[in-house]
Amino acid sequence: MRFTPRIIAFLLALAISAITVAFLSFVSGTNGSMFFVAGLASFSAAFFLIMYAIEILVYREVTKMHQTIQRLKLKDFSFPRKAIVSDANPLKKLNQEIFVYVARKQQEIDELKKLEIFRREFLADVSHELKTPIFAAQGFIHTLLDGAMDDVKVRDKFLQKAAKSLDGLDALVKDLVALSQMETGEIRMHKEMVDLRLLTLEVCEQLEHKANLRKTLLKIKPDQLAHVWVKADAYRITQVMTNLIENAIKYGNDNGKVVIHFEEEKKHFVISVRDNGPGIPSEHLPRLFERFYRVDKSRSREKGGTGLGLAIVKHILSAHGSKISVASKVEKGTTFSFKLEKAD
Repeated sequence: MRFTPRIIAFLLALAISAITVAFLSFVSGTNGSMFFVAGLASFSAAFFLIMYAIEILVYREVTKMHQTIQRLKLKDFSFPRKAIVSDANPLKKLNQEIFVYVARKQQEIDELKKLEIFRREFLADVSHELKTPIFAAQGFIHTLLDGAMDDVKVRDKFLQKAAKSLDGLDALVKDLVALSQMETGEIRMHKEMVDLRLLTLEVCEQLEHKANLRKTLLKIKPDQLAHVWVKADAYRITQVMTNLIENAIKYGNDNGKVVIHFEEEKKHFVISVRDNGPGIPSEHLPRLFERFYRVDKSRSREKGGTGLGLAIVKHILSAHGSKISVASKVEKGTTFSFKLEKAD
């Protein structure tokens, strides 16, 4: 039962009228008509006074507060109107609205705190990553300026190392810019029909030298699948395959094997890149696609890379409506897999 101002006023006025009549019953000389007049007068007066007090002094002011909170909600969170509760009792509505509004505000505060922590960590990581190649190049150049320039062998060696450091810095800045543009939606995917098997074969040919240095076998399976036609941005998917295959070569074992496998489903192809390397401990897997996150920082720096490759892969696949997953067992290898939509 909903208690409107009229019902509340009626019940209270009825109670007051009953109490008045009860008191009059103790007065000698009162008759039935007096009881009726007194009861009616007390009921009417009480009803209209209570009605006025509740309707004018309480409900209208509470309704104004409720409407103000509704406007704040719609402005702050763009709530659909159907999400706003509808109830005849404005006190109940106000309580519900305040609860929802405060809960949303707390959620917003928690998100801001997380973003602040992420911002601090990101700035610290960027500063560290930029500092390393800058200091290295700076050290080589200052050494040359201090007199090592006269020695031709030393000069060439140091200049090559300085150039390598600056190339690494250039790659880092390019990856940061690309990642930022992907996150803000500035870079859009231009999807077309792509033969992913042919594209993967070209990537493997480009990485063949690196694979040979580590005596790693690159294998595309299954052999009987001649073409893998998907809807994708050829340039961006090339980045994805290059990054995953290069990582498998880089962090796998010497004399290892990297298998790129295509599995055909009804509407998609499942692509997996598997190595038989040392694997990744399970506690590192949830953070593997974060910017600059490295499982073994010292080992990763020795092997090069900007630390942004997997973050870029994640964003590229997300823009293709796909997600990348990783499965790994220590000493048994790691597998990265994702899906792409089949082309007609």
